[in-house]
Amino acid sequence: MRGLNPRQIEAFRAVVLTGGVGAAASLINVTQPAVSRLIRDLQNHLGLVLFERRGTGLVPTSEALSLYAEVERAFVGLERIQQMATELRTRRAGFLRIAALPALANGFLPRFVGQFLQDRPKLDIVLSGLVSHAVVASVAQGQCDLGFAEASMEHAAVEREPMPPAPFVAVLPERHRLARKKKLRPRDFEGENFISLGPSTLSRFRIDRLFAEHGITRILRIETPLSEIACALAGSGAGVVLCEPFTATEYATRGIAVRPFEPQIDFEFAALFPAHRSVPPVAREFIDGFKAHVAQFLRRGPWR
Repeated sequence: MRGLNPRQIEAFRAVVLTGGVGAAASLINVTQPAVSRLIRDLQNHLGLVLFERRGTGLVPTSEALSLYAEVERAFVGLERIQQMATELRTRRAGFLRIAALPALANGFLPRFVGQFLQDRPKLDIVLSGLVSHAVVASVAQGQCDLGFAEASMEHAAVEREPMPPAPFVAVLPERHRLARKKKLRPRDFEGENFISLGPSTLSRFRIDRLFAEHGITRILRIETPLSEIACALAGSGAGVVLCEPFTATEYATRGIAVRPFEPQIDFEFAALFPAHRSVPPVAREFIDGFKAHVAQFLRRGPWR
């Protein structure tokens, strides 16, 4: 972006975020004509049409959305630099950026974060929910200090520390005939409408292999990459699913029944942190505390 006016980029970002010149002007504290001029000059400089007018708003073109992805990464980096300077100036106790796969980020991990912060009133945390491969990339690129992802994910720039394995449980509509059983086995799923997790995970491979080994034919009607969606679908009566216990517990009061499943299939995940540099003390405290929290949760559950 050599030769670009930073104010043009700021105006472009503001229009994408707000969808209009007036709101963008308020966001960056300039006049509407100034925003219009900045956008016009940016388009002329780049030789691109960045917005189309729809009614009273502006809709970014596909080129604008591609450009915005790069702009947003730059702004996040600048905001992080400013944040760090503020921390150094005010001598705050720390700042921890965490990314976690949705199975943890949908409730289980945020509750632990709340507990963790109670004794650390000057610690700031940014918590993001990302799919596992995005968590790995975020840690590798230095966009977060700590991540939690499926243990099968590897990257040369990322170190892994295994967390306690969590056994998959069966999730059923609460009035399903199988809900009368205290424990479910592969043969119970013969001919059942089955909700499958995304095909790109080790967990999906293990589940499919287990049913194949037992010669069980399921009706594979629905596939989704997220266990939250799978549990919601089960609650709607669409089918049955095997998923990790963290999400199953979150949905336990939403029209589902949760039962132990045998033989045991473990959901394996790990704490991730950048390789070739030491783990910050507060991140080490978080890992150790969360590991103990997970172990306690699994000991209390009915799936052992």
